[in-house]
Amino acid sequence: MPPEWALHERTVICWPARSEIYGSRLAEAQTAHAALANTISGYEPVTMIANPGDESAARAACSTAVDVVALEIDDAWFRDSGPNYVVEKQELIATCWKFNGWGEKFVPFDKDATIATRWATLAGHKTRSVEMVLEGGSINVDGQGTLITTEQCLLHPNRNPKLSRDQIASTLCRELGQKRVVWLPHGLALDDDTDGHVDNVAAFIGPNEVIMQGCDDSSEEDHRRCATNISVAKNAGLVVHEIPVLPFVETDSIRAAVPYLNFYICNDAVIVPVCGHKADEEMLALLGELIRGRDIIGLQIGQILAHGGGGIHCITQQVPAV
Repeated sequence: MPPEWALHERTVICWPARSEIYGSRLAEAQTAHAALANTISGYEPVTMIANPGDESAARAACSTAVDVVALEIDDAWFRDSGPNYVVEKQELIATCWKFNGWGEKFVPFDKDATIATRWATLAGHKTRSVEMVLEGGSINVDGQGTLITTEQCLLHPNRNPKLSRDQIASTLCRELGQKRVVWLPHGLALDDDTDGHVDNVAAFIGPNEVIMQGCDDSSEEDHRRCATNISVAKNAGLVVHEIPVLPFVETDSIRAAVPYLNFYICNDAVIVPVCGHKADEEMLALLGELIRGRDIIGLQIGQILAHGGGGIHCITQQVPAV
């Protein structure tokens, strides 16, 4: 599995589809998805997947540089429902894992359970089905054989209750071409929807080198959780850099974190969710020091995406260039 910073052929995003998540803010969420697609399209090709009934609205909101295709979906979190790509003998393969709506929390999910295969088939990619529940937001790789994840998510009984930790690790290594799995204990405290995805707390930026989310507010539960994760990562031999600030927002009485770590690395740029926190500029500058040679772009869509249950990384999926 190529690391996220490897060259992309394109990025795939989905148009917001589950209205009960956003309620009266659905139009705001759609505007955010379009803004992200339009921003990324300045660096690489972008495909927007939309339900057939939403195709016209998606085309109108997105720039002409964004391709829009009509495929049935339940939700818009393509990082989790889409394929995880590997390259084997110079051939691109879409590994299509079982998707169960984040432990059957969000139903229906039958369309999203098949979107990885349907998208890859439409794109002309070879597919391989894997009989294990996995969301792309729960893993990250360093390009040299190390995969990082959280125990909170992958060992949760609503994912693969019949598989042991060793069996899960073995499947990940076999299917994604990895040599070892680094298990962090925690996701973020408020990340109930995904049971603690790793893309809110850790992201590789180089071989054996990871940026990790911290929390400088000792009154927050995430202060302890993030510190524990960082200690585990260091003990695993990883080179660790910390983003020390974790913003929180409240939208329609829903409190959520907006981790800077939920960024997306595309060709020549890093797109970062921001929400108007006083530390936004400082954290963007810090990311620029850590990830050299790419534009660092903060998009003010962090609050609406957090309200929906995720961030920028959660709604994107890269197709590696071969």
